[in-house]
Amino acid sequence: MTSRFFPRINNGNSSTAWRPPRAALWATVGAVALVFLVALEIAARHYGIPGPMTNQVKEVIFTPKSGPLLYASMALMMVVLPWRERFIALGAAVGIDIVFLLVRWTADIESSRSYPFGNGALWVMLACAVVAVTRRTGQDRVLLLKGVGLGLLLVAGRKTGDAWLLITSKTRPVVLDQYVALADRALGYPSWLAGRLVEATGSVGAHVLDWVYIQLAVAAVAVALYQLRNVAAERRFPRHHLVRTFLVIGLLGPGIYMLYPVVGPIFVYGADGGHWALAELWPHTLPPTGPPHHMPFDEITPRNCMPSLHTAWATAIFIHSRTGPRLLRYAGTFWLIATLGATLGFGYHYGSDIVAGVVFTVTIEAALRAQAYGWDRSGIRLAAYGAAVFTALLASYRYLPVQMAALPWLFGPLLILAMLSVVLGYVRVTKQWATHPGAFVPAGRRSPEDTPAELAALR
Repeated sequence: MTSRFFPRINNGNSSTAWRPPRAALWATVGAVALVFLVALEIAARHYGIPGPMTNQVKEVIFTPKSGPLLYASMALMMVVLPWRERFIALGAAVGIDIVFLLVRWTADIESSRSYPFGNGALWVMLACAVVAVTRRTGQDRVLLLKGVGLGLLLVAGRKTGDAWLLITSKTRPVVLDQYVALADRALGYPSWLAGRLVEATGSVGAHVLDWVYIQLAVAAVAVALYQLRNVAAERRFPRHHLVRTFLVIGLLGPGIYMLYPVVGPIFVYGADGGHWALAELWPHTLPPTGPPHHMPFDEITPRNCMPSLHTAWATAIFIHSRTGPRLLRYAGTFWLIATLGATLGFGYHYGSDIVAGVVFTVTIEAALRAQAYGWDRSGIRLAAYGAAVFTALLASYRYLPVQMAALPWLFGPLLILAMLSVVLGYVRVTKQWATHPGAFVPAGRRSPEDTPAELAALR
């Protein structure tokens, strides 16, 4: 007898008709996203700054702050277009940017923003949305709107993150860095060690790590484009891909910043903290091991350390690059290692943040893949376990740092083992799914177009 979650494997055939996602579900998701953006806009304006919606509307005309991201977002949108329309869209975006550039040059308009391009990409995405509504019908309309939504969500995620970070600095006047730094003694103060190693590599090593750290989105788009390369031909998106994980990480992470405000060793124990820093200790002098306290800090520095979202995103890139060609796998590995080196070596994060960031990502990835597999029970259990481990990590950093510092030989291995238990659980569950692709998708949720190869891509 087959169960609801473990149907019999029958070469992809099923007597139960496949049902597409309900319109009510998508309408609910859209409404929740709109309410969230409006609420964030109101909160940002309360603190005297423009919110994510205002900043995005400004980039229709004014020089954009995120030019490369706008073109990366357009590239994601274009996965739904055939090659001829892709060239037309790219040409239109470049042409519009040239016109904007000439107008600004003629009018002698200067801007402090970083990039003189990007408006064209945003115009093209908006134009494609209009074309989808007015000129397309049926599945073609839905597919194009999904592509536009994917591109705009990537940009909106960046704007939302910027607003979140500023709000954390305004609403959290005290930080918990002393607790996390003390807990970091159980791991051997990896940020202090990495900081000295980066110094030893000189300017070359620092520049390479800085470029990798800043261009994290480049690697993400490369992996996502590989995963979505067949969308235009198959006329549908895969059940799971990197962009989904990226967006969920960006949505949940800043919320945890509000609950657990930490700014990083370079600010509390380094020169970047100014007169707010305890002392200029990082990276050559280890921090004091006395009892930790809540510490007031400025209203400018984001409280964006716990967990390390750069580590989380780099881990997601690494996971999703595993099913790609060898070059992509090597790039994913390099980006993860270099990102870890940058986050620690530049003093942006503690080792404890890194451990939490890995668990955070693997938990989200397990939950999303479980959903793609029809809410498979093994995936749900793994996600619940990962969430419990993540919560335990944050609680231990806050309430047990003195004990962790006093017994590093005990708590250090426990932290690593806790992280590895989630990672190994993920490997075990995904290997189980990969062994029988499609066996864990309930028959009622399986598409008649699903092939073993497409289902195996969920690994």
